[in-house]
This record gives sequence, C-alpha cells and structure tokens, in this order.
Amino acid sequence: MTDKKRHRFVRDNGLTLAFGTAFLLTLVGQAFAGHAEFNHELTADGLAPIGLAAYLASSDFAVDVTENWQSEYLQFFLFILGTVWLLQRGSPESKEIGEAGTESDKEQHVGRYARADSPAWARARDWRQPVYARSLGLLMGGLFLLSWFAQSVAGSAAYNEQRLRQLQRPLGWGEYVLGADFWSRSLQNWQSELLAVASMAIFSVYLRQRGSPESKPVGTPHDATGVES
Repeated sequence: MTDKKRHRFVRDNGLTLAFGTAFLLTLVGQAFAGHAEFNHELTADGLAPIGLAAYLASSDFAVDVTENWQSEYLQFFLFILGTVWLLQRGSPESKEIGEAGTESDKEQHVGRYARADSPAWARARDWRQPVYARSLGLLMGGLFLLSWFAQSVAGSAAYNEQRLRQLQRPLGWGEYVLGADFWSRSLQNWQSELLAVASMAIFSVYLRQRGSPESKPVGTPHDATGVES
C-alpha cells in the first residue's frame, strides 16, 4: 500500500480506527488491572496467585468483559429500534416530529425506487430487501444475545469457583441465570446505558458541540428536530 493510499485509508476510517485502538488499549489495561485484583483476592483467601495468561483464560476475565459488551449492544439495539417510532422534539438524534415509523419505499430508496448506486439487496424484490432493511437492528440484537449468553456461561463458572472456595455446592447454569448475582451484574450495566441514552437525547436539545454530527449547528433553535436547520 502506497503512502497516499495509506493516508486515504486512515482518513476515511479515522473514527473506527481511533475507537478500535482505544478499545484494544483499554482492554489491555483491564487485563493487567483485573489480573492484579484477582491475585489479591486469591492471596486473601490463602491461595496461590496465577499468571496473566491463566487469568486471561479464566471465567473471571471473560465475565467482566462480556457483561459490558452485552449492555453496550443492548443500548444500540434499543436505540436503533426506539428511534424508528419514538421522537424527541429538538434532538438531532430524533426524526422530525410527525415522521415516526418505517417510512415509505420511496423515502427509503428500496425496490423500484432504488437508485443506481443503492446496495444490491436494497434493489432486490425478494426476501433480501426486508432482511437488509433491518440488518443493523438484527446484528445488534444478535450480538447482544450472544454476549449475554457468553456472560451467563462465564458468570456461572466464575460464581461457582467462588462457591467452591467457600465449600458450597455449585449451581447449574439455569439456577445461576435465575439468581441475584447474574441479574445484579446485568441490571447495573443496563441502567447506566439507558441513562446515557436518555441524557444524550435531552441534553442535545439545548447544548451544542460545534462540528459534531451528534449535535445541531450551534445557532440552530432548540426546537429544531432531526435534520431541520
């Protein structure tokens, strides 16, 4: 790849590259911090500490990671679906007042209304079009369910490790999923994500961030909604 093409690639994908890199750095930081904390707990229980590789392969690390992932994907899944039907006057995150719903084929440029540069599945007249029309929500919902299931499996293993250290009977997966530990982990993450979405929706009505597509133009009236200017 030439320098010009590399520069263009970085420019065109800067948002994904920046947040992807930040994700990896914070994941590494979490691994080291979690490893130290886990060994502290082992030592306090009179057990021998473990190496970093063993910690990364442990259920404790897996549950700490997946419980955050599932709450993030739940946030996006609910926000994507919610903004189809729910409105917030004055928010750039909302469609204009009176335009709730899935909109017409003409407005969405699908089927016979597709443009020459529309994706192939948007131009299709069969099952591909409705699937593609909901593909973002389906993906986010699927990722939520997968990470939720991964959290439940890893959480069950981590919880049972603690019970075995205390000479208590381990619980089956079903028992764990119906128990307080699993729902405490899930709900404490869900409430924070839902609060963040609600805060963004209402704060963006009255506050601005110049140059950000998540904000209205600085001089736009407070009651201007969606793409209104």
